[in-house]
Amino acid sequence: MTPMLQVANLRKSFGGVVATDDVNLDVIKGEIHGIIGPNGAGKTTLISQLSGALKPDAGAITLAGKDITHTPAYKRARLGITRSFQITSLVMEMTVLDNIALAVQAQDGTSFRFVKPAHKISHIREKATEYLRQVGLRRRANDLTSSLSHGEHRQMEIALALASEAELMLLDEPMAGLGPEESKNLTEFLLKLKGSRTILLIEHDMDAVFALADRISVLVYGRVIATGPADEIRNNRDVRNAYLGEE
Repeated sequence: MTPMLQVANLRKSFGGVVATDDVNLDVIKGEIHGIIGPNGAGKTTLISQLSGALKPDAGAITLAGKDITHTPAYKRARLGITRSFQITSLVMEMTVLDNIALAVQAQDGTSFRFVKPAHKISHIREKATEYLRQVGLRRRANDLTSSLSHGEHRQMEIALALASEAELMLLDEPMAGLGPEESKNLTEFLLKLKGSRTILLIEHDMDAVFALADRISVLVYGRVIATGPADEIRNNRDVRNAYLGEE
């Protein structure tokens, strides 16, 4: 089976600090692939290179057989890659529905053909409402985004990713700042996406990673030291020593 995403010998340095050190990685279509590692392991640098926000110093990135190593971020979005950030990028002064409707409109290609607001175009409103229903925010559609909790903002970020209709979703610590109940709810939602979307998940919440991921890659000092199913990673001595601890 040809991987949807292939990363070969990816390298990125900042001065004398090597952030990604000959990273090799593949992500299979339809899987949730977790990336874990201690702080400073190079996880966000890796995902920034995959999204196009950072240019690698060496190596190659291939999406569905197409070399995208030097493809800019906006073109990668058109090719089917979307990224959610650790820090939310929502427009707080707009309603929840308006935020998602704008994302639907951008994907729909109607942004410059209509003067009226996106949420007033019926098929865009319907799509946006459906994405909000999927992430459990339908009842908050008409509320200001600023009135939502941090966890609900994370749910909105996922809705934005869904609205882009991307084939590959890069999720950068979606559980960051969430309480136990919010993390549980978001984990349950992401489980429902299994098989329908391909997800690369960077996350510190080990319970979420082991519950969600089909396979997990462990990044330490910029290098992938192990890749495999959750049980294999959990029982890997090198992984426990480097990151998870002996418990």
